[in-house]
Amino acid sequence: MLKLFVGNLSFNTTEDELKELFTQVGTVQSVTIIKDKYTNNSKGFGFIEMGSNDEAEKAIAQLNGKELNGRNLSVAEARPPRERRSGGSRGGGYSGGYDRGGGRRRY
Repeated sequence: MLKLFVGNLSFNTTEDELKELFTQVGTVQSVTIIKDKYTNNSKGFGFIEMGSNDEAEKAIAQLNGKELNGRNLSVAEARPPRERRSGGSRGGGYSGGYDRGGGRRRY
C-alpha cells in the first residue's frame, strides 16, 4: 500500500469526489483532505492510500495533471514526514542593537 500526495485541489473538492476519481484507477484504502484546524477550510491538498504499489503508480501516471473542479491535480508519492527537531532554544540571548536598560546611548 502506497500513500499519494494530491496537491492543487480546489478548496471545494470533497473527499468523496477524490475517492470517486481514484477508484477509477484502483482500490482506494483511505482519502484525507487536509483542513485548517481553526477554520476547517481545505488547505488545497490531501493524501490517498491505494491498495497496492501498482495501483498507486497507475494513479500517478493517469491522474497527475488531470483536471478536477477547474484545477489540474498534482499527484505524487507522498514523502515521509520530517522528523521533529529536539527541543532546545532558538539561539543566543543577546539581542544587540540598542540599550534596553534606560541608560544614555552613546553615539
